[in-house]
Amino acid sequence: MEPNYKTVMMKPYDKVATALMDIPAGATVEVTCLDKTYTVTLADAIRFGHKFAVVPIAKGEDIVKYGEVIGIATRDIAAGEHVHVHNLEGKRGRGDKVGTAE
Repeated sequence: MEPNYKTVMMKPYDKVATALMDIPAGATVEVTCLDKTYTVTLADAIRFGHKFAVVPIAKGEDIVKYGEVIGIATRDIAAGEHVHVHNLEGKRGRGDKVGTAE
């Protein structure tokens, strides 16, 4: 039987959840937010405070955490993958992107 891994997901339309403890790769995690429950097998070890995808996220798609867009996927991200700087580009505070069309 899998341990009860602690995570947080604030809004049912979030695309990621946050680990509230270290969770090993291969663990099956159940994430519940209001009326939605996701069962995700982690592809990567997730450290405390880090994010993992609860749904597939396509390259170029907004990544939503705590009900807010925190960035854009720089590549396709499968459910259960670690979401961090290697596959997410932040959208906030980007002075180099002002006035450019992407």
